[in-house]
Amino acid sequence: MKKTILNFFSDKLYIEISIASVLFLIALATNMLMDFIIYMLYFIIFLEIVRAVVNYVREERVALSLLVDAFIILALREFIVNVVKVNKEELSTIDELFSSAVNLNLFVLAGVIVFLLGVRYLSVKTSQRYLFGKKEGREELEEREISEEKKENIVDLTAK
Repeated sequence: MKKTILNFFSDKLYIEISIASVLFLIALATNMLMDFIIYMLYFIIFLEIVRAVVNYVREERVALSLLVDAFIILALREFIVNVVKVNKEELSTIDELFSSAVNLNLFVLAGVIVFLLGVRYLSVKTSQRYLFGKKEGREELEEREISEEKKENIVDLTAK
């Protein structure tokens, strides 16, 4: 039994599922599910900002992807809050969709989220780690090809 419990907690996925399940049940019991989600998103935003500051202090450069992640989460939080507001509105025609300030705000936030996801993609593709990793990968591939050619030459010499 003790071994089963230790195996359960040795896998991080089970710990995360357990914590998320307990928090979800507490949020349901207190009827504060949306508040829990919003406060967890705030917590994630603070984590990303702290990671960016620590990364700047340690490496003396700003990791753009960390800051973009924080802005994406902030935009998602605003989007969720506005969607909750939209649920309280009556929409009978498509014209009402564009006449409400909350709905226009949702369209703008959706555009911002798509833009930030594009910036995130570009920041990862143009990061030094990605570019140097790609270059090192090519060099390793070339080294393997050269070593395989040498092995083939050795095999050819021994066959003669």
